[in-house]
Amino acid sequence: MEGSARGRDDYEYEKVSPAEDDAANASGRLSLPTASFDARRDSVRIFETMADAKAAPPDRKFLYLAACIGNLASFVCGTALGWTSPEMPKLKALDDNPLGRILTPSEEGWVGAFLPLAAAIGPFAGGYLADAIGRKKTLLIGATPFILAYVLNIIATNVYYFFLSRFLCGLGVGIVFTSIPMYVGEIADDEVRGSLGAFMQLFIVIGLLFSYVFGPYLTVKIFNVVLLVPPVAFVLLFLFFVPESPYYLIQTDKTEEAEQALMKLRGSGRNVVQKEAELIRQQVEVDQRNKGGFLDIFKTRGLKMALMLSLGLVACQQLSGINIILFFAQDVFTAAGVSLAPEICTIIIGVVQILASGATPMLVEKWGKRFLLMLSGIGMGLSQGVMAYFFHLKDDKMEDISNIGWVPIVGLVVFIVAYCLGFGPLPWAVMGELFPGNIKSAASSATASGCWVLGFIVTRYFGNLTDLIGRSGSFGVFTGFCFIAALFVYKLLPETSGKSLQEIQDILNGKSKVEDHE
Repeated sequence: MEGSARGRDDYEYEKVSPAEDDAANASGRLSLPTASFDARRDSVRIFETMADAKAAPPDRKFLYLAACIGNLASFVCGTALGWTSPEMPKLKALDDNPLGRILTPSEEGWVGAFLPLAAAIGPFAGGYLADAIGRKKTLLIGATPFILAYVLNIIATNVYYFFLSRFLCGLGVGIVFTSIPMYVGEIADDEVRGSLGAFMQLFIVIGLLFSYVFGPYLTVKIFNVVLLVPPVAFVLLFLFFVPESPYYLIQTDKTEEAEQALMKLRGSGRNVVQKEAELIRQQVEVDQRNKGGFLDIFKTRGLKMALMLSLGLVACQQLSGINIILFFAQDVFTAAGVSLAPEICTIIIGVVQILASGATPMLVEKWGKRFLLMLSGIGMGLSQGVMAYFFHLKDDKMEDISNIGWVPIVGLVVFIVAYCLGFGPLPWAVMGELFPGNIKSAASSATASGCWVLGFIVTRYFGNLTDLIGRSGSFGVFTGFCFIAALFVYKLLPETSGKSLQEIQDILNGKSKVEDHE
């Protein structure tokens, strides 16, 4: 054969990097390379040594940097979610009001509601774009509406500017919420995927705190000029310094670019990342072969149960009243007549969110998601009940509440802690475990859209509900939904922590009892 007549010098060898040679020699073991023949390139590739790969631990500095830059988009979402809290009081007064008049109650409701309304559309756009043009370009597109929105806020002269601005922010939120977990999950290696996944919630609450801290003390125009900086910085840093997802690059037959991206993300040479690229390629082939659509969810009992649980969890999340607290925290404290300045109380809430969000991953490891969700529902219910009783004394019975002016602060702090420990981050984490990979994209888009539709309804009609049954009645309704949320988890949700996808599907399909896996 012609190939067997060739000499050694006819082949093309790629030597292992000096760093890998040194690591192998330092281990005190013989460093013998393994090789594979590439028939297409007519060459032999030396891609790994027999030395233990753990001798050279991965350098994850760039990976963490890439995750942080990517999650600047989550930070921007946080600033948008917190925007109404400091800005709405200004739009309901004449001082520093670019409209020259006070917002009507109906207009106030729409300014708050346009974001969740558009966010219900965003997930479908985000899911489609992520597959069509890539995760990186989708995130860059997702940041653009925020830039346009904050420019509109700067030049606003009538309320329609703010309507359009909030709608644009909602589109951005929907796209980012769909694509950033996908991107971070695909650039991370197995050992740190969980911790990097927690960055999203952390960056969101830091963004909320940013709005709470600077919004009350800057004019409407100056505050929105400041808010332009993070999305612009994200676009520039993400565009020029962060690679596309290796998974997407391999999915689009850009293996060379995928290996380059992995080399940056892993801090390793080509011959080290080639094995991971091959594993990704195999996973891509499996996912493409088994890819399903939304209607496939209704073909099995287990997937229908998974959809019901996912929608139920996000429904409980929204009906807890969280958007009222996040969007209108300053107004809530003003209405309660607390002894501290309302803007200071709101900043306290923001700080508590960050601390509680940082503690959640550790508590999940110890107690599991199901227990934390039940605890979260009960905690939120008790705190909302306290708020309902406080407003009953203040508004309904017209009693002097000056000696208990601290109650709303403590009540909302407890609410935020309970929310961040459970119903804030965990419905999304549970959803990721209930659905297999081939159906997860369609399921997550549907769940996220359902979440924001409910968020729109609650935000838009909270004012109408308050006019009808008072603040005490409104918080009483939220109290009831919080306790229903705890009961929903107790009765229907199996523990997913520490279980394989197959075990979870067996439980949902009724093939094994929950107790067998507890």
